[in-house]
Amino acid sequence: MATLINGKEISATIRNEIKAETEDFVKKTGVRPGLAVIIVGEDPASQVYVRNKKRACDEVGFYSESYELPAETTQEELNALVDKLNKNDKIHGILCQLPLPKHLNENEVIMRINPAKDVDAFHPQNVGNIMIGDYSFLPCTPAGVMALLERSGIEVNGKKCVVVGRSNIVGKPQAMLLLHANGTVTICHSRTKNLAEECRAADILVVAIGKADFITGDMVKDGAVVIDVGMNRRADGKLTGDVDFASVEPKASYITPVPGGVGPMTITMLMQNTLTSAKNSVK
Repeated sequence: MATLINGKEISATIRNEIKAETEDFVKKTGVRPGLAVIIVGEDPASQVYVRNKKRACDEVGFYSESYELPAETTQEELNALVDKLNKNDKIHGILCQLPLPKHLNENEVIMRINPAKDVDAFHPQNVGNIMIGDYSFLPCTPAGVMALLERSGIEVNGKKCVVVGRSNIVGKPQAMLLLHANGTVTICHSRTKNLAEECRAADILVVAIGKADFITGDMVKDGAVVIDVGMNRRADGKLTGDVDFASVEPKASYITPVPGGVGPMTITMLMQNTLTSAKNSVK
């Protein structure tokens, strides 16, 4: 029977720490951390996520602005907004909710955000800093995974770590963070041969592949730590991860549930990055 890693509880603890740190920072400097969130179009999931970010800002004592732009917004209009926010001293973090409508160039927007305000850590400069281990920000979901491991007392040092998924948002940075923590890391993906065998070798298995219930009990070794980054909706409307919880949980030593595992940590790490940016702005 695995120990459940409760992302809601750990997230709440970290948010309380951020709130206390923010109060102290505002008293000392007079600067309140500020986050601007941009959403283009009317994707319902993105709208929920943006509302949750605003709520999180209120909770920890940040200033926040949200820009809900119509789907027909042009590249020039979006670029102009980013430029304006780059110059706004009240804003320390800029986040443009992805995916954007197809006529807009995501890379152009990512490149336009000032790297010092890129609290998603998507700008190539921040990605390069993560690669060499000299960074201010970390991508929010991989940072959340590392916080869950640390706060659960799970040692990465010397462990065999397998990451399933190679996206720029989760898989690749996740592998780098595990490597920085002295894990021995294998990245697996859709072209990996003998995927089940690779997964069975893992002491720590992080799954971010975007396929419901993809990892099953026969792919996990006894006593493995299993971190499920996936968030999928079944035909019956229920949320499920990339890991088949029912068959994997009896074999794992620790496991994250979906929902309530990695999910709550992502926005909390965004708050952490915004506070870091505000602190950097007064150095």
